[in-house]
Amino acid sequence: MTKAPQQPAAGSVFSKKQVLTAMSSIFLGYFIYSYFMQTLNNATPRMAADLKGMSLYSWSVSIPSLGLALGTLLAGKLSDIFGRRIVLLVSMIIALLGTILSAISPTFITLIAARTLLFLGLGTVAPLCYTVIGDVFIGASDRGRWVGLLNIPFGIPTLFGPYFSGWIVDEVGWRSIFWWVLPLLLLCIVVMYGMPALIQGAVRKIDIIGAILVAAASACLIFGLSFAGTTYPWGSKEVIGLLALAIIFGIFFLKAESKAEEPFLDLELFKNRPFMTAATAGFLSFFGMTGMTLYFPLLMQGVQGMSAAKSGLIITPFSVCMAFIGVPTGFLLARTKRYKGLIIAGYAMLAIVMCVMIFFSKSTPVLIGVAVATFCGIGLGVIPTINTLLIQACVPKKLLGVAMGALFFSISLGMAVAPAIQGSAMNIKYSHMLKTLMPEAVMQVTDAETLKALADPDALLSKTEMDRLQEALKTDNVEESQALFDQTIDAIRSSLESGLKMVFIISAVTALLAFLLILTIPVIPMDRPAGE
Repeated sequence: MTKAPQQPAAGSVFSKKQVLTAMSSIFLGYFIYSYFMQTLNNATPRMAADLKGMSLYSWSVSIPSLGLALGTLLAGKLSDIFGRRIVLLVSMIIALLGTILSAISPTFITLIAARTLLFLGLGTVAPLCYTVIGDVFIGASDRGRWVGLLNIPFGIPTLFGPYFSGWIVDEVGWRSIFWWVLPLLLLCIVVMYGMPALIQGAVRKIDIIGAILVAAASACLIFGLSFAGTTYPWGSKEVIGLLALAIIFGIFFLKAESKAEEPFLDLELFKNRPFMTAATAGFLSFFGMTGMTLYFPLLMQGVQGMSAAKSGLIITPFSVCMAFIGVPTGFLLARTKRYKGLIIAGYAMLAIVMCVMIFFSKSTPVLIGVAVATFCGIGLGVIPTINTLLIQACVPKKLLGVAMGALFFSISLGMAVAPAIQGSAMNIKYSHMLKTLMPEAVMQVTDAETLKALADPDALLSKTEMDRLQEALKTDNVEESQALFDQTIDAIRSSLESGLKMVFIISAVTALLAFLLILTIPVIPMDRPAGE
């Protein structure tokens, strides 16, 4: 007896079982993606201190974010060719390998490399989760509801991630952040194996030249900005040479894409005004957001002397609001089909918050930190949901995967470029202020090695370094030694505070630019099938 064909689920051309498997796959994948996004930034200051890598602090975000950016860009076209399922499976296997290597990293350099591999795998997850919804569901209302619901698995790690990572760092050790998620990664791979292939029927021709050129351009840009002001001066031949190579590779990439049969970045997107406005504003907003996600924990732990767990609690409202505000946003858009007022309000809140953070210092009350984190999360939380539905409505279906990949590429590139520029500004200001504030007596009682170590503020985050510094400043007079040690720590904290103020100024400027740009976004109808 022949088996009766399964009836399609409501609002979809796929069966209920296929829809359930596809949604389970992307919900679990997005949960893992969110877990790493919510835990690593709060734990990074202690990782850097433990592995003596504070001088490369900004690299620990900028270079992995480069991997994230490349993963998002490649995901769209590869998934159009080979199907969403196979690309998601390969990506999760890469993420699994990166997680293991991160857990066993012996140095900060190897940790950065392992995290880059991890983020390369995770880079495909976010855009493909949203793309799968566009593939599976037909109408704008169904897509709006499911895009809103997708914020739930993203939001769950925000409830415990920042505090959990801080507790792990304080009590167990940061390597456990990676170890415990391995079973979830394996489960996700098994579940994804059963989802529909979701192949779009694109020509099976990979744009290898385009992939190499965009990787080279992005790498030269990130390394050039990361070296600037830290390893080499801004005007050095090394920095200028890398930035020049980034421009050259970028030009060659655009020329190659204009001739490619199946480009990774279709130049037709550059003519799409809603897409370009959303992508550019996304780049600027997530550039500014790093002031909150990466450098606010450093302010709390390094300048204000908080534990990693407490700083995680303070920043938790940001993560929670950013995640869960997308749920009502998705349902509201599904009902009203109006987005411009919401997205302008979101960008306005982000700009205001980043301007307020310029005035943060070692004496900033905890409640103000919590309030700022909350409003920043609300403002930023409405943006991904609106951007996703907007792009699904404004680009042709054949470009849906490419457009989602390009959108998340621009956001990830903002997250990659930001720490390189902000970290350079912070280090320059920190070094200048430290020379001014450092007690002269320190020069007389310490050796060259200790003075060199003071160039990095990791002493504030590592008990071992604090003990070593206190030992180096010992003199015959115990009271004088303690006073000198206290003065030195105050000088380091004040210098770090000045450096972080520069970071917050840069974040505020980019957030304001994003707000001004989003005011110009055109209004398009959203009540039509994705990609028509």
